[in-house]
Amino acid sequence: MSYPGKHPDFIVHSTSPLNGGTPPEVLRESFITRQENLYIRNHGNIPQVEPKLFRLKVEGLVEHPLNLTLDSLRRDFPIKTILATLQCAGNRRSQLMAIRPIPGETPWGAEAVGTAQWTGVSLFDVLQKAGIKPEAKHVAFSGLDEIEKEGRRFQFGGSIPIQKALQPEVLLAFEINGEALPPAHGYPLRLVVPGFIGARSVKWLTRLTLQAQSSTNYYQAKAYRLFPPETRHENVVWERGMELGEFPVNTVICRPVDGARLPAGRVTIQGYALAGGGRSVERVDLSTDGGQTWQAAELGKDRDPWTWRFWEAEVELEPGRNEVVARGWDSAANTQPEEASRIWNFKGYMNNAWHRVTVLCPDRE
Repeated sequence: MSYPGKHPDFIVHSTSPLNGGTPPEVLRESFITRQENLYIRNHGNIPQVEPKLFRLKVEGLVEHPLNLTLDSLRRDFPIKTILATLQCAGNRRSQLMAIRPIPGETPWGAEAVGTAQWTGVSLFDVLQKAGIKPEAKHVAFSGLDEIEKEGRRFQFGGSIPIQKALQPEVLLAFEINGEALPPAHGYPLRLVVPGFIGARSVKWLTRLTLQAQSSTNYYQAKAYRLFPPETRHENVVWERGMELGEFPVNTVICRPVDGARLPAGRVTIQGYALAGGGRSVERVDLSTDGGQTWQAAELGKDRDPWTWRFWEAEVELEPGRNEVVARGWDSAANTQPEEASRIWNFKGYMNNAWHRVTVLCPDRE
């Protein structure tokens, strides 16, 4: 199934709400992800917004509550553009699902990620105009998309710590790759929080609330929390889950695809790697013998702490079945766990285990 305005190979996981992405081998074609290739992650249906009626409210622990129009955002604050990679916390969930079922969650492969140029105004500038009271420790966000869950109807939301909110890279964006945001990506205004899971980059943004505690919205208080492997829906205590913010170092092999058939010999392997929290990708290792020996890949020149990093390497593949394994290292010397089974969790978040693809090389005649 395809989706209008998206790449013909766009994988639609669900239509209501709309969720899908473009295969990694297509994503690897361009460092800046074309809009037609960018993944879509929604929890409710896409709201229809009349731009002239739109308002962004800034309230809570502020000196001067604000009620901003789109025109006032563009007129009263400096416009800036940043380059940032967004990644869903469920990226690579399908690998965890292969270990043990994860019911009710989207079976993402490695397509829930993408890099774009985002244009808008700094969240810092807007908060400074509102005046931040000393007791404000978090900024909570609400979107216009409505969700029905557990017998309640509410808007999608979440929050980030005030320390992150005041960083220059956090943006209230109204353009992507030089064009107005399309409805599926948050028109007319969305948050962009580089280095954090995609759920914190709230779309159709309509309200900022400064408060002493993190958001009580379902998608902060229950969803997007990390639990130990023994936790299940039946015994979960939501308050004990770890709130997700920064994403960990991760590496994906984009080409060749899993199950590819290629001649034995020298083969070029290509992929992407990314590190959260403003850390940069410093090394990507490849192995063709299950991790007994490794070789370093060549990293792309782009080295922005808020974007992915492309890499490639040539490896020697033997006749028969070959397993190619990749792992990354970030600037804090963090690396990836060997086995996905060690980080399995019942929500299927934050899978950054070694990435593996199988390549079949027919015997030489």
